[in-house]
Amino acid sequence: MALEPGITARTVPTTRLSVNVLERTDDDPSTPDDRTVVLVHGNVSSALFWQEIMLALPEDLRVLAVDLRGFGETEALPVDASRGCRDYSDDIHATLEALGCGPVHLVGWSLGGGVVMQYALDHPVLSLTLQAPVSPYGFGGTRRDGTLLTQDGAGTGGGGANPDFVQRIIDRDTSADAPTSPRSVFRSGYVAPGYTSEHEDLWVESMLSTATGVDHYPGDSVPSESWPGFAAGTRGVLNTLAPTRFSTAGLVDLEVKPPILWIHGSADAIVSDASFFDLNMLGKAGLVPGWPGDEVAPPQPMVSQTRDVLEAYARAGGRYTEVLLEGVGHSPHLERPAEFVEALVSWVRG
Repeated sequence: MALEPGITARTVPTTRLSVNVLERTDDDPSTPDDRTVVLVHGNVSSALFWQEIMLALPEDLRVLAVDLRGFGETEALPVDASRGCRDYSDDIHATLEALGCGPVHLVGWSLGGGVVMQYALDHPVLSLTLQAPVSPYGFGGTRRDGTLLTQDGAGTGGGGANPDFVQRIIDRDTSADAPTSPRSVFRSGYVAPGYTSEHEDLWVESMLSTATGVDHYPGDSVPSESWPGFAAGTRGVLNTLAPTRFSTAGLVDLEVKPPILWIHGSADAIVSDASFFDLNMLGKAGLVPGWPGDEVAPPQPMVSQTRDVLEAYARAGGRYTEVLLEGVGHSPHLERPAEFVEALVSWVRG
């Protein structure tokens, strides 16, 4: 595991599993919870992606970055996707309890955004920062109001992963010789065109730490009578976000509503209203045969759904701020770190 100077890693035993946590060397463990920030990574990544941000945050904060189960150095216990993201959010809660933390500031990226939203439904938090988060209605298979396109969530979950991409993770492929290599997917999906970094090898190493298989990434699937012929199973990563398993729109009904900061990029290839990681969008583009048309299988308007839910959250007495970064892809904290830090610090400090 490649750590930057000033970052340390330790294994935290919890009541659920052993969790890898990154910390800053000079942070004080007795820092109050209201100055403690916990960073949660996205799918096919790990806490290693947060190191630049950790080092850039002010010294008076305590900063932790957690590896989710099956990613990085955290124990790869099976993921029960019938619970949506609750395996992940419960793991984080157990980790914070083991560290002696109460309510803290949670930051979630992509899948991690779904995890911290679920956490806020189940446990008190001081604030949420959602970076390029999954829609509150999950990934794929819904209309703008969150209603399912098909009862079984056809076209979502574990069956939607590219098998060659999965195999290249298994093979620990660090090349860029195919569109499905992790390095190529990072360049085309995680960041906007034109982004370069001297840390790219580290990001690829992080991606390759992903546990694979039906209990991990991508998960299982079941046959469907609806296009494209499969639906979400109950095991593994991608099924945790299937619309039949996951919904955090209940944030609107929370009695105590934490303030929410939403940071995302206008050039996000993964979470957008026309995501090419959505099977229905791929069908509409002619890349998956047999697409039955917009009336039956429209692409999911992911960003619009998030905005709709956050607007309802505000009408119900909550508070949120949207920061949209033009020309930025799925990783604002990598592509515009200074702006990300400025927004996060001002939010945490209120």
